[in-house]
Amino acid sequence: MAYGSRVSQLSFFSAESTPPAVVDLGGLLAGTGQAVTSDAGARVSVVVEDGWRAEALAQMIDEAGVPVETTRSDEGRPLVRTHSVEQLRPLVGQWTRGAVKAVPHGWVPTSRQLRMWTIACGRAEAEGTRFVLGLDPHAPQTHGPLARCLMHAGIAPTLIGTRGATPGLRIAGRRRLARLAESVGEPPPHMDVEGAWPYA
Repeated sequence: MAYGSRVSQLSFFSAESTPPAVVDLGGLLAGTGQAVTSDAGARVSVVVEDGWRAEALAQMIDEAGVPVETTRSDEGRPLVRTHSVEQLRPLVGQWTRGAVKAVPHGWVPTSRQLRMWTIACGRAEAEGTRFVLGLDPHAPQTHGPLARCLMHAGIAPTLIGTRGATPGLRIAGRRRLARLAESVGEPPPHMDVEGAWPYA
């Protein structure tokens, strides 16, 4: 399969050119990540399809200074979760309304948030001519707002699969794919990129 040319030069907007931060974990909540709060603080977790995704996310979370562990879900899939810590409480508060996931007002994803989103639940379609950022099927109220947020980031998507188990934001067209690829940077090392990473 042909996936186009790889981005070989770091962009000013690339995830690889910006320092890690706790807010990066907002990229998980934009996708299929979940958050809970307790007396000890707040926790963010996400179930992923592949071991490399779990490994790459754990590394990014650790770089952001948040304690993290990898384990398995009840269904045996890779699970990445932070510890319950106070430093995550503000972020989780921004992404919830009561006990319901909500998109923060005016949110525009940063390059590192887009990278986390891509690692957690991104997938290529049609031999790399389209790319989909996964959405939370249990939080349909976030789908439309997230489409608008991505548009404000310069990547206009199409909302797909809203009635199914794998909703997402589809990105098509060379310019839009190039913008996404430029933002998220190079794929994590030692991974099979075919079908899992955007390229211009």
